Amino acid sequence: MIVAAASEGNHIRRSWAGLVLAWATALGATLSALFIGEVLGQTPCVLCWYQRIFMFPLCWILGVACYREDYGVWRYASPLALVGGGIAGYHTLLYWHVIEPEISVCSAASSCSGAAMTIFGSVPLPFLSLLAFTMIVASLFTARHYSKQ
Repeated sequence: MIVAAASEGNHIRRSWAGLVLAWATALGATLSALFIGEVLGQTPCVLCWYQRIFMFPLCWILGVACYREDYGVWRYASPLALVGGGIAGYHTLLYWHVIEPEISVCSAASSCSGAAMTIFGSVPLPFLSLLAFTMIVASLFTARHYSKQ
């Protein structure tokens, strides 16, 4: 009986950790995007805007879910993260020239292909966005797996 209670406590802690990690990732990505756009003055391209459209609400949704301990948040946060991750994956493939764009998504005024759109000199921002969305999905899966919802 004591072992079952300890196991239940571990599941709750793991679910909570997954939920907080998802929120912290969304918060970090949101603050980073705002810093790059507003402080550094980098104009986002169309695909960057679409990624922001899916990331910014995740920050609020996951924050409220952490506050309310809503482990069922995966039901409505995962679709946002998956679609945003799909856009980020497409954008990353365009950046690395794995696929060719059908239309021009980056203009001269707002280009993601320049050196200013990399971190540490070689890591492109679209790839970091893809990593953030992937981490959110994985964290939500962890929260869902260890909760009973």
